Amino acid sequence: MKTNFIKPIVILASALIVNTIAAQDIHFSQFYMSPLTVNPALAGAQHDMTVAINYKDQWQSVASPYKTVAASWDMRMMQSKNKKGFAAVGVNFFSDRSGDAKLGTTQGNATVAYHVRLNSNNTFGGGVQAGFAQRSISFGSLTWGNQFDGLAYNATLPSGEPAAGATVSYADFGGGLDWNFDNRSGAKNVTDNHDQKINFGIALYHIGEPKYAFYSASQEKLFMRYSVHGSALLSVPNSNIAFAPAFMYEMQGPSKELYAGSLLRFSLSQDSKYTGFKQGAAISFGGFLRAKDAVAAVMLLEYSHYALGISYDVNVSGLKTASNSRGGIEIALRFVSPNPFQPSSSSSFFN
Repeated sequence: MKTNFIKPIVILASALIVNTIAAQDIHFSQFYMSPLTVNPALAGAQHDMTVAINYKDQWQSVASPYKTVAASWDMRMMQSKNKKGFAAVGVNFFSDRSGDAKLGTTQGNATVAYHVRLNSNNTFGGGVQAGFAQRSISFGSLTWGNQFDGLAYNATLPSGEPAAGATVSYADFGGGLDWNFDNRSGAKNVTDNHDQKINFGIALYHIGEPKYAFYSASQEKLFMRYSVHGSALLSVPNSNIAFAPAFMYEMQGPSKELYAGSLLRFSLSQDSKYTGFKQGAAISFGGFLRAKDAVAAVMLLEYSHYALGISYDVNVSGLKTASNSRGGIEIALRFVSPNPFQPSSSSSFFN
């Protein structure tokens, strides 16, 4: 009896999750490791080149796992003749699959950005993004109330649902602005821990609210997403410690999300400015809170050009009864050029 009582509750919770996720964009707990899903203006904003790969596996304890994969590349391309600014381009891709119905979105985007040098430490830029997306669902995996014959579920009975396509495609557009401060730009002394970096931006996605309904008669549209984000790296002088706070606030239709927290970063070694043989490294630990939803524990390991981030979400919302407080694991890989532990070095891609 206990099992029969709990199962319908879990199924209902799963259905509510599907409806919620269908109305919102993908989001990563390590959003700072997926720049082009946060703001098109982040292309080229902080590094000459960035390559990132992200993977999230969520809610295995509730229903079929919700899996999201994303990849991005962005690169500075050219400076203005007076070196007062520079252009950047980028591409990104993501694929998201959720629930037993395999509700999914696959999208690819191209990004162009331009950044103005306000002075040696500050830049201000804007970016635009254009993409193409396809939304899909497996109707064969769904069951309907009309297929209940009074005693049990009967798959041979008609669902009574109107005809619908299993896929829908649409064009998608976005844009944003970003301010970046880096006190080590052009610095010659890289032997101590004195990073002071701040980034702040705003972005708008799904301009024009594209229609993405499976039913031809439906007027369902993808709500525009408004994002405000910020991050920093604040070193404690004469130590190997730095704080890396970050936040993101988003609004999309009736949905709102505030996500904020910080990492505590420990420098393990500094690159040699003389030989380049010794590779810089750092390790960070911390946590983030997604308001009324989850707490994420995060670890970030950096070595020379590379970074590996691992996080795990612990559910704290009403869903925790069904999920047993388990959320999902997320893994992020990143490569940047030039080496962030040698700020005075220049990338071979951009001079």
